Amino acid sequence: MPQKRSIRIDGELVQVARGETILDAARAAGRTIPTLCHFDGLRNSGACRLCIVEVSGSNRLLPACTTPAEDGMAVTTSSPKLTAYRRMTIELLLAERNHLCSVCVSNGHCELQALATSIGVTSVRFRYRYPALPVDQSHERYVLDHNRCVLCSRCVRVCAELEGAHVWDFMSRGIQLRVVSDLDQPWAEALACTNCGKCVQACPTGALVEKGRAVEEMAKRCSQVAQVAMKRGAPR
Repeated sequence: MPQKRSIRIDGELVQVARGETILDAARAAGRTIPTLCHFDGLRNSGACRLCIVEVSGSNRLLPACTTPAEDGMAVTTSSPKLTAYRRMTIELLLAERNHLCSVCVSNGHCELQALATSIGVTSVRFRYRYPALPVDQSHERYVLDHNRCVLCSRCVRVCAELEGAHVWDFMSRGIQLRVVSDLDQPWAEALACTNCGKCVQACPTGALVEKGRAVEEMAKRCSQVAQVAMKRGAPR
């Protein structure tokens, strides 16, 4: 039997197993913590920073998905401070790229859009960057639109950990950071790609989509890919 640990989530005592994270504990307690980069069955990357929580005794906000649940912890998952930081994170994501929901094939099926609505983001306080980003349409079945990408790394992890193809990775740094296939080759020329489409289904936005989809038609099958990952025991 795994050793259990006791932590408090918003005042409620929760039993968690060794190796589980604060996010695991919060879900066990029925708490919803927003996240974009977390994907069941894959390693957590802590990339989006939306799942930040307050931990008693720490002067920093900690990502719930990568912070181990330690015995005796007291965690706050919702507060005015956390809401303000999460709203700011969503606004920065929207300002960094070209998220034009009205013409996006994932409009109405986008996790970024849904989170913005649930957190109460109705406007963006920051200056939009409007970068000139390419759209890779070389693949016969799929499209990569860098304008919609939030750099969550889901596609990178699902391709490496579940499919084992290692097609995707990140290139450059800072504002120039972007996802690339096979050392920045067009997707169609990525010899390692198996055309499985798992990366497309795991993508939370309209960055990776199927060709032939019109506005609002691209509904992802994230849960199906996650079920496969969980059954195959992919590392968290």
